Amino acid sequence: MLKKILLAVAVTFGLAASAQTVKIGLVDINGIIGSMPETTAAQQQLQEAQKKYEAEYTKLGEELQKQYTELQNMSETELPAIRERKTKAFADNQQKLQTFEQQVMQDLQKLQSDLMAPIFEKATKAIESVGKEGSYTLVQALDPQQTFYYSSPAEDITPLVKTKLGLK
Repeated sequence: MLKKILLAVAVTFGLAASAQTVKIGLVDINGIIGSMPETTAAQQQLQEAQKKYEAEYTKLGEELQKQYTELQNMSETELPAIRERKTKAFADNQQKLQTFEQQVMQDLQKLQSDLMAPIFEKATKAIESVGKEGSYTLVQALDPQQTFYYSSPAEDITPLVKTKLGLK
């Protein structure tokens, strides 16, 4: 019986001791990434690509509008073969415009992913480094707009990570 009591006390103290060593860090990853100069450069590159795509899309749209107007202005006496060729050309160009629009969306998403991946990796490495240096058991993303309450042992380590990255 004494052994069972001692075993229970030992287990209880062991659990209590391990519970006291838990250290949780919270980090605002969006705030960190948003304040990195690399993010501004990536956003500029993305905006430049968007402008080029928009210019090309506008050009294609104007050509399509010109074809549409031409079709509308064709007289009823126009030869059927000419009308058919122009109608088919209009339909083909309309499809090309839709395909181009879909391709642009995919290209811009890939470009954004490619530009942001190294930035996210750099921030993640800094977070891991601060986590190891501070002996944190867990570092979790903090969403300031959805966090209602946190207390000890949780600690906002965002300023430490920003310092590690040389940000203000």
